[in-house]
Amino acid sequence: MTCLYPGTFDPITNGHLDVIKRALKIFDEVIVAIAKSEHKKPCYDLEKRKELALLATQNLKNVKIIAFDNLLVDLAKELKVNTIIRGLRAVSDFEYELQIGYANHALWEDMETIYLMPSLKHAFISSSIVRSIVAHGGDVSSLVPKEILPFLKDQSCM
Repeated sequence: MTCLYPGTFDPITNGHLDVIKRALKIFDEVIVAIAKSEHKKPCYDLEKRKELALLATQNLKNVKIIAFDNLLVDLAKELKVNTIIRGLRAVSDFEYELQIGYANHALWEDMETIYLMPSLKHAFISSSIVRSIVAHGGDVSSLVPKEILPFLKDQSCM
């Protein structure tokens, strides 16, 4: 069985990788679906975020990286995948994710959402925290995959 793990991944973090690895214990394949997300005004463009995710997951089997700019439900139908994985770091994440999960289910009643908690050591990591630390010249080597560190040196979008 295959699941979709959608997100902006701006950039992908060790927290994201932790959720992917946990999902691989449940599913045969994880499709990481990187959203264009114009409303979030991402730091990195869609192709760069996809490139970084490919680098970060290159040693993981059964992980596919795709980019999309349509409704997640439409992508899921197109791929014939009805299960979405979402990571939950805190109670504050749950309220937002619950609303999105209900909306997706309303658009396609076959759509299911499974929430996974990251390991405790990754529970505080977010892409926005990583961008903020980089913007202030801090070390993010423990927060992101080593494969993408060289790309985070460019602080022009931070």
